[in-house]
Amino acid sequence: MISADHLMRLDVELGPVLDIGPVPGGYRRIIPITGGRFVGERLRGTILPGGADWNLERPDGTVYLWARYTLQTDDGALIMITNDGLQPGARDMMAQILAGEEIDMTNWYAKTRPTFEVSHEKYAFLNNRIFVGNLTPQGPSAVAIDVFEIT
Repeated sequence: MISADHLMRLDVELGPVLDIGPVPGGYRRIIPITGGRFVGERLRGTILPGGADWNLERPDGTVYLWARYTLQTDDGALIMITNDGLQPGARDMMAQILAGEEIDMTNWYAKTRPTFEVSHEKYAFLNNRIFVGNLTPQGPSAVAIDVFEIT
């Protein structure tokens, strides 16, 4: 039996998009991660600046998300997160979001697979579990990711 328990919500602040442009395989963008917060029952803290999402828009319009950044818990533990995922049909919706326009969320789909690396014993469970995330836009310069632990 598979079930999922809510682990945390990440409120991720984003910097201006860096358009690399057409590359083999699609269109590359880098979206800097400038900060934010995360809150859950077992952990909470700050999203440190310095990470980014190096995403690739494929020819079919699906965006392959690949982000790496660092979390710092309120008790000082550092956690590296790598978060990859898919966002089909993103081309038009992303243009609307970046323009600050409202989008129809009934067709929104952006799912991720976060993995973690941590040495702090209190959070070591993150190293050995499977997680999934649901990403939703929070305007042109932020996203929220609800992370669930597969149990």
